Amino acid sequence: MDTSSYKPGLEGVIAGISAVSMVDAEKNELLYRGYDIHDLVKHCSMDEVAYLLLYGELPERAALEAFNQRIRTDREVPPALYELFRTMPNNAHPMDRLKAAVALLAMFLPEDESNLRKAERLYAKLPTLVCASWRISQGQEPIAPDSSLDHNASFFHLLTGTPRTDYLAHVFNVTQILYAEHGFNASTFAARVTVSTLSDLYSGVVSAIGTLKGPLHGGANEAAMEMLQEIGSPESAQQWVRDALVQKKKIMGFGHREYKHGDERAKIVKGYAKELAERTGNTLWWEISELVEAEMLAAKKLHPNLDFPVASVYYLMELPIPVYTPIFVLSRTTGWSAHIIEQLENNRIIRPGHLYNGLEKRSLAPR
Repeated sequence: MDTSSYKPGLEGVIAGISAVSMVDAEKNELLYRGYDIHDLVKHCSMDEVAYLLLYGELPERAALEAFNQRIRTDREVPPALYELFRTMPNNAHPMDRLKAAVALLAMFLPEDESNLRKAERLYAKLPTLVCASWRISQGQEPIAPDSSLDHNASFFHLLTGTPRTDYLAHVFNVTQILYAEHGFNASTFAARVTVSTLSDLYSGVVSAIGTLKGPLHGGANEAAMEMLQEIGSPESAQQWVRDALVQKKKIMGFGHREYKHGDERAKIVKGYAKELAERTGNTLWWEISELVEAEMLAAKKLHPNLDFPVASVYYLMELPIPVYTPIFVLSRTTGWSAHIIEQLENNRIIRPGHLYNGLEKRSLAPR
């Protein structure tokens, strides 16, 4: 068997053509529809970026107002979704709860709508689902959406009952933009594979949610925060990393298939992590993170990816750790949807070949 053409994990294999985003590993650039992420986080709201990903261009004022109005008035979910959450085990992982909720939600939504409209509906309703699921699992009642609030303020309102329009909301907006899209990552590819069979957009998103749950993908933000908690103090950080490397443990939030010289998204969030630590007067996680980062660079020449600084940022926002990956879903659904629409515009079922390494052909005697 000739395995010379085999690339484990499809590393370096070109699996499609896309106009949604570009990851330039050599230049350390990430572009959404041609716009650099540095410019997007500096000048745009998540709603504007959602529109950009779905429609291909940043919206003019009238288009943005119309888009905002559709999103704000479409946040409600059927009561059956709340009942579904109440029947689930309280200790079920929020991503498993979310998978089931999106699958059920699809049954209540019109089948004959355009995929763009379906994508808008998911973008509007997912924060309601994520926050209601968490609150019900904690023995609390869900909070009704408020159509007067913008995307970021609405999330905090749905989760805690208190909308935010302060610095925390601004930082949350930045993380949402940076999580929104990232090429042919595992969850996006899973979504494209699903819809390439001519399955529907909702099924593609359910596949993507299941893929994102894993700690080698979206679940890394949760695992990174749990790792920082395990380290516990700056004094323990260096030795903890050294011991973990000797034991060949995975250091969560480091390394990336695409980036070899550092993840620009992580660099952006790192600046906010430092300022947030200073504003809150809680620099513990910043100090530990800095020492872990320095040790990983010295020992393995690995830089942090986006999930590493996001972990401590969300912790300082007092967001529950199990909700970190569902928060990832809130914005990435726009990227998934853009790829799903693109896949279906020029579709061919995704069905790669494989190399067989089993037993040679053998005969079966009469029995």
